[in-house]
This record gives sequence, structure tokens and C-alpha cells, in this order.
Amino acid sequence: MSEDNFDDELDSNQPSGPRHPMAARFRGYLPVVVDVETGGFNCATDALLEIAATTVSIDESGMLYAEHTQFFRVEPFVGANIEQAALDFTGIKLDHPLRMAVTEEHALTEIFRSLRKSLKANGCKRAILVGHNSSFDLGFLNAAVARTGIKRNPFHPFSSFDTATLAGLAYGQTVLARACQAAGIAFDGKEAHSARYDTEKTAELFCGIVNRWKEMGGWDEFED
Repeated sequence: MSEDNFDDELDSNQPSGPRHPMAARFRGYLPVVVDVETGGFNCATDALLEIAATTVSIDESGMLYAEHTQFFRVEPFVGANIEQAALDFTGIKLDHPLRMAVTEEHALTEIFRSLRKSLKANGCKRAILVGHNSSFDLGFLNAAVARTGIKRNPFHPFSSFDTATLAGLAYGQTVLARACQAAGIAFDGKEAHSARYDTEKTAELFCGIVNRWKEMGGWDEFED
């Protein structure tokens, strides 16, 4: 299915009448910020080790804010490749007694169950992944969905919002820490490379950029 056909199908499923402000803001898509920590760069062969997802909501004045975060440490799938360099970079210790990792299926099932409730509450038909270098996170998410055989994936399969691109436009910075600094968002480098921390900071960055655009007059009403 082409991107245009996918979006046309989404439009055809939209209810008539007044729409929830979030559904109107992004054409029926609910932005969900996702970050993954992995055992390497290849989503087909390398382990998914952490995943976090932060839902985004909207207030009465049309301003976005980060709402709720889910976070899971994930057991490597059978046969997964894990590069030592990746573990050194993230600081993940696979044998830590308090890691309490769950299977990919458990993590995704819990995240997707919660997202379906958020979709319904916001009048949206589909989630769209927001990430810093989002194609990386979406690739690992889709690979895990394929491995587990989960059928009801709420995310758009190939479209995403990339905060590296948005921050490059808004602040001239593409590294998450530097983009947050430019946006006036506190960022602790010692906490970075945890899926939970990076997801929540990315959510702050995304909401800040979208809200700044609205304040500048780039978005002033909920119209398609």
C-alpha cells in the first residue's frame, strides 16, 4: 500500500462531526514518542534491550504536553546479536540482578494495549511514532512486531516524526542533548542513553517545537 493510499484509508475512517483537538491537529494521528536501546544498529539481527513510549496530549488552548511514559527492559530474542560496544555506550548490564527484563511480546503487548486506550480517548485512528532519528526506532519496533507476530500494531508502519530534523529546523541542532540545550530543556548527560530518559526528553523537545510553531502563528485553529 502506498503512503497516499494508507492516508486516504485513514481519512475515510474518520467520524463526521466535531473532532477531538488532537485528532484534528495531526489528521487523526496520535503522536507517541518512542526510544529504544539496542545491541547494535541492525534491527533484523541485533537485540532490542529497552523500549519506552510517551504519549502526548493537548490542552484546551491547543498546546501539546507529554502525558504518560511506559518503560520496559527487554530480554534479547533467541539468537540476537549484541555488540559489546553497544553495551559500553548505553551502560546496560544484561546480568544485573535488578534488571527485571521482560520478553519483547510482553513489552509490546502492554505498550500497545495502553496506546489503544489513548487512541480512543483522543479520537485518533492510528499512532505515529515520534523519535530522535525516528527511522532507527521505527525499524526496531517493526522488527520486534514481526518477530512476535503481534497483529494489532497501532503505529503507522512507515511514517514518523523525526525530532532530529525538527530540531535542525528550529534550533540548528540535531544531537538530542544539544537540541534540548538550545530549547532550554534540562538534559543530564549521565542519564542519557536510557530509553526512559531519552524518550521523555524527546517528548519535551517535540512538544516544545510544535508549541513554538503555534505561538509564532504557524497553527492557530484545528482545521484539516
